[in-house]
Amino acid sequence: MNSDFFKETFMKISEEKRQRIIDAAIAEFSEHGFDSANINTIAQRSGVSVGSLYKYFENKENLFLAIVHVGVEKLKAVLEDIMKSDESLESRIEKIIKAIQVHTRENVHLTKLYNEMTTEDRSNLVWKIVSDMENATAGLYTSIIKEARDKGYVREDLNANLFAFYLDNLFIMLQFSYACEYYKERMKIFVGEDTLNKDELIADQLMKFIKGAFFLK
Repeated sequence: MNSDFFKETFMKISEEKRQRIIDAAIAEFSEHGFDSANINTIAQRSGVSVGSLYKYFENKENLFLAIVHVGVEKLKAVLEDIMKSDESLESRIEKIIKAIQVHTRENVHLTKLYNEMTTEDRSNLVWKIVSDMENATAGLYTSIIKEARDKGYVREDLNANLFAFYLDNLFIMLQFSYACEYYKERMKIFVGEDTLNKDELIADQLMKFIKGAFFLK
């Protein structure tokens, strides 16, 4: 965690207690957004007093930024591990799709939080954190697409930066479709009620779309 967002006392409590607070804050902020999230509810959910929370965090804003940082770093780690491998571009993209399916189901509240951040009025609060992840993924996606293009694995006429942007948008929408009610319902309208129970189908068809419509021969 980034120590800019919490007090030294937060690291002096047990790891189990820290995790309870983080989980409670993620759930509350992801469900209600920054303005409507209630510090009393976070304290109650985590089994600590409101006074204790303010011993660990200067204010509500810093608590919010701390858990945003947790979510960003967790997803960033998953993506970077895959993108930095020596596998082909196609294999890495396929692994990212499957990792998103697993990660999103295991971290529904984190994904909802990320969705909240994209619509949050206080975007200036989170941009300096989220931009770290966006810059990292943009750089990784662009570099491997350029590498594949230089080796003749993808079309010569593609713009690597734009294709990286398009690819990232597909991944973001996939995440939201597994976790956020609006996007879940939207997906069901297009594909059917039981779609989210068909991970293999979703991954297979998305790979075909990417290979055919974007860049792989």
